[in-house]
Amino acid sequence: MIKTLLTAAACLGMLASTDLVFAAGSSGAGKAQAASCAGCHGEDGNSLMDGFPKLAGQHKNYLVKQLHMFKSGERLAPMMAPLAAGLDDKAIEEIADYYAGNKISANPPLSLPADDDEDDDAPAKTEEQKKAELARLIAKGGDLYRNGDLKTAVSACIACHGPYAEGNRPAAYPSLHAQHSGYIIKTLTDFKTGARVKNKENMMYMIAVKMSDEEIKAVAYYIASLK
Repeated sequence: MIKTLLTAAACLGMLASTDLVFAAGSSGAGKAQAASCAGCHGEDGNSLMDGFPKLAGQHKNYLVKQLHMFKSGERLAPMMAPLAAGLDDKAIEEIADYYAGNKISANPPLSLPADDDEDDDAPAKTEEQKKAELARLIAKGGDLYRNGDLKTAVSACIACHGPYAEGNRPAAYPSLHAQHSGYIIKTLTDFKTGARVKNKENMMYMIAVKMSDEEIKAVAYYIASLK
């Protein structure tokens, strides 16, 4: 009996070791495949530029889905489409493995952009006014994220993206926490205008089209503030 248990334990150990070696190999291959992505998304998937998304720590199945959508043209992205076109299924899996295995970085303390004033003729806001405005937007975004808006029928983000914006892995809903505010604003605006998807029955299009520009900005700042 003891011999049998030892044999079973040894087999399980070998299987676990094999899995680790496979994962490491896949990650290594993915890093090489993702080398050309580093210019926009950062070497480890933590983009330093506000307009480009962080990919580190993103759910693998979401990344795989998006790369296939870029490749097929289902997701409208002139910059990504030609890059994804040259990827086969194995390369897509390897790239997704690599980014999913990395940790997303927290954002530095948020601040309003210098050109964020709504009225160009109004006096420039002081730093204290900008801090107060940012705090107001984050609070508004947090309420909209958790509760939605019954008056305008804007759905709560929490339903799909989770209480901490961790996403939903089985459903391939993306993790959003610590994402760049600029990228979230661009994404929601692209959904709203139809610049991201052709399908007007897309769930995110139907939500974003009901959101005001301020609501989009507020949700973006709130999500960017989450660790």
